[in-house]
Amino acid sequence: MRWRGASGIGAGCIRRGGPPRPRCRLGFRRAAEGAGGPAAFRKMLRTTPRLLRTICTTAAAYQHKLKLALIGQSIFGQEVYNKLRKEGHKVVGVFTVPDKNGQADPLALAAEKDGTPVFKFPRWRAKGKPIQEVVAAYKSVGAELNVLPFCTQFIPMDVIDCPKHGSIIYHPSILPRHRGASAINWTLIQGDKKAGFTIFWADDGLDTGPILLQRECDVGQNDTVDDLYNRFLFPEGIKAMVEAVHLIADGKAPRIPQPKEGATYEGIQKKENAEISWDQPAAALHNWIRGHDKVPGAWATIDGQVVTFYGSSLLDASVPAGQELAIKGASRPGLVTKNGLVVFGNDGKMVLVRNLQFEDGKMIPASKYFSADEKTALELTEEEKKIAEDIRAIWKGILSNVAVIEDSTDFFKSGASSMHVVRMLEEIKQKYSGLQLQNEDVYMATKFADFIQMAVRKFRGEDKEEDLVIDYVSKNVNNMTVNMPYQCFINGQFINADDGKTYDTINPADGSIIASVSSASLADVDKAVAAAKEAFENGEWGRMNARERGRLMYRLADLMEEHQEELATIESIDSGAVYTLALKTHVGMSVQTFRYFAGWCDKIQGATIPINQARPNHNLTFTKKEPIGVCAIVIPWNYPLMMLAWKSAACLAAGNTLVLKPAQVTPLTSLKFAELSAKAGFPKGVINILPGSGGLVGQHLSEHPDVRKVGFTGSTPTGKQIMKSAATNLKKVSLELGGKSPLIIFSDCELDRAVKMGMGAVYFNKGENCIAAGRLFVEESIHDEFVRKVVEEIKKMKIGDPLDRSTDHGPQNHKAHLEKLLQYCETGVKEGATLVYGGRQVRRPGFFMEPTVFTDVEDHMYIAQEESFGPVMVISKFKNGDVDGVLRRANTTEYGLASGVFTKDISKALYISEKLEAGTVFINTYNKTDVAAPFGGFKQSGFGKDLGEEALHEYLRTKAITVEY
Repeated sequence: MRWRGASGIGAGCIRRGGPPRPRCRLGFRRAAEGAGGPAAFRKMLRTTPRLLRTICTTAAAYQHKLKLALIGQSIFGQEVYNKLRKEGHKVVGVFTVPDKNGQADPLALAAEKDGTPVFKFPRWRAKGKPIQEVVAAYKSVGAELNVLPFCTQFIPMDVIDCPKHGSIIYHPSILPRHRGASAINWTLIQGDKKAGFTIFWADDGLDTGPILLQRECDVGQNDTVDDLYNRFLFPEGIKAMVEAVHLIADGKAPRIPQPKEGATYEGIQKKENAEISWDQPAAALHNWIRGHDKVPGAWATIDGQVVTFYGSSLLDASVPAGQELAIKGASRPGLVTKNGLVVFGNDGKMVLVRNLQFEDGKMIPASKYFSADEKTALELTEEEKKIAEDIRAIWKGILSNVAVIEDSTDFFKSGASSMHVVRMLEEIKQKYSGLQLQNEDVYMATKFADFIQMAVRKFRGEDKEEDLVIDYVSKNVNNMTVNMPYQCFINGQFINADDGKTYDTINPADGSIIASVSSASLADVDKAVAAAKEAFENGEWGRMNARERGRLMYRLADLMEEHQEELATIESIDSGAVYTLALKTHVGMSVQTFRYFAGWCDKIQGATIPINQARPNHNLTFTKKEPIGVCAIVIPWNYPLMMLAWKSAACLAAGNTLVLKPAQVTPLTSLKFAELSAKAGFPKGVINILPGSGGLVGQHLSEHPDVRKVGFTGSTPTGKQIMKSAATNLKKVSLELGGKSPLIIFSDCELDRAVKMGMGAVYFNKGENCIAAGRLFVEESIHDEFVRKVVEEIKKMKIGDPLDRSTDHGPQNHKAHLEKLLQYCETGVKEGATLVYGGRQVRRPGFFMEPTVFTDVEDHMYIAQEESFGPVMVISKFKNGDVDGVLRRANTTEYGLASGVFTKDISKALYISEKLEAGTVFINTYNKTDVAAPFGGFKQSGFGKDLGEEALHEYLRTKAITVEY
């Protein structure tokens, strides 16, 4: 009776990409009988105490320690060894494989360093029988339990059954499914939705022993073996092995027989049986390719030679442009595109393959198939020759078994493994910090001469990803040269609109043309959404950890701050904002917003929830906060950069990708932001900016089936239309819409402060302010004095060039808006309101309007009910002491964005704040917003919040997970 080591995780095998991956070896010789069917098995799992719980492994929780023999190899084995020793167990012997090419296995290295006895037997049996000297050596250590995290050798049953507690083994599948040597591969090949591992008691069958512990995880659509390994099987497997030993030590380890039903066995996958069969749906082709990535590698015949496919993902988009490539057995040629090789299933759907490997071991990006042999050998400079010799010495230090590192020396065929890749790159980085190499570079150039050629090209900057190409409109203005992108920003590139259309953006200070800007088409919307979807589902962004996401956002905020004068200047000439205000608020608060949400990236958490237990079983319910996907963001023209920041920062912090449409009349700071985001290192497709028509671009975004969330700031009628369009696929929607914010000023206020704050409430940013006080209610006893003081202060305001630092009041945003404001004032006069001041266009070039004051405004008048969105103060008086009366009048509006009250009576102020129907209430201040405070309205002012923690929830979805055990 004999046993050949557990199907486990191996790190010593030669691989062509990524970290060490799980591998499986043949298990037991004959299948043991299971007990019961799947239902009985699941019930047994549920009723076994602590089987699937997360168990504390501190000394306080586990009082008993064991003497252990570790049998196996690899980094996985090394980590299990280290953790078990740290927990206080005594490893009395490590039994591993002999050195390979002069290099010891990682498990052996760790044990030898600690002084633990290490045995390196080439085999445990000969001619089918145990080698007695080997078995005697094993028995001499006196182990109480054998732990086999990963083992490729046949272990005799004399050894398996020898210890007091027997032997436990790690297997990378949810047994009884996928018994055998390639369990993880078959999990992916067969398209399983769940993966996992089992720790079981060794018997004399083929992965059939009783189960001690199981864990499972979801399998993502494009997960590879490496993904499952890195995310779950390796880290959680190590923890579980330690937990299993603790359970055995404390006498609490279950032995649950495996059922017969549902059991599968698949043999080891070898290169000869990994050929791709093309008459399958795209999903099956994808599963076959990723299930064989990286070992043994799915392959097809192209141009008469075997070509192995790596890095596949399902491609849900229109057929891309590319050069046809005939593939033997495929009914339709593949397409070599800029992103890789696109192949087709028999259902017409597509798979994207990123890397190809030829028979000689050379690996290339699939996108370079037709240009793979174009590069000629470089002539090295003296400095580069020195670099080459230093790298040769590094290779020699790693490949100590190789006498001389020749140009033809292959890194992996000479005995290196994936762990040596990391060591080599770190040694090169330590010596040449400017030479930044990635793991994939090694797998693309495994021979020394090829590696040096690649490294030198990197050193020269020749192999850098294409630099961002930007056509600027440059202007010398505000004592500086500002460089302004003017094209659509899609998938990391500035490009013209698909149909070539443009429109002019105008400087409101003088009516001159700033730039001719690309006007995005429906085709551009589709491209941008597809890029955002690809970045979210398959790109680097979707795999990026939260802390790295935050780092990118901090870097972007730093770049925005570095360019704050340029951004403020662009904002000023494009929107008419006074430069000093643009610098402090438009840009300053944008920087603060990105920094605030960058800090949230790694603090987004779910919760555990106590629920009624399904007795006699137990339940654990917890929630996860997940990004939604592709988000469409549509912003207004009053604060172009700040509105972008308020929505985009929360969206990105949550992990989404976005397509943003700036207002048609103010696109320039959004496009400059796109440039800075690329320089900050945001991956392609994460941020896309589409200038153009709201009726065309905004409408198509709101109804696009691949957009899962719309965030909109603008008018109430447009918000209603967006809600209708979003119903096509029930998108999540948040709306910040119109306002008619009431400001109530009582006679017991500090009058001068109320005058100052009241003017800011109306005239801040030329009145183009969503929370502007659309109507002031002034108590009768101070009404006339309040109006007089306001008019006096208006007369002191300087109207003029927004770039002049002494200017108080700049131009309205665009001509049509100015005309609308003049019509608004005419309506007020016609209805009988008293025009106390202003109401006219300023006599100078540009779109300037006088600050305006109306009094004697009755509740039924148009200007009492509708928002001006301009520098128009609308004043109504109310009777002395009539608190409830003025509250009724203030709330008689369909809007509820903001409100304010001025009074020294804090009880009255708090009473009014409770009664006002608005999302924000200011007391003895106004316009005091902060990045940490939620902002949003009630009623027809919309729903959902910008800013603060609440804004994150607008861009997240909550998943509830319940486990029964």
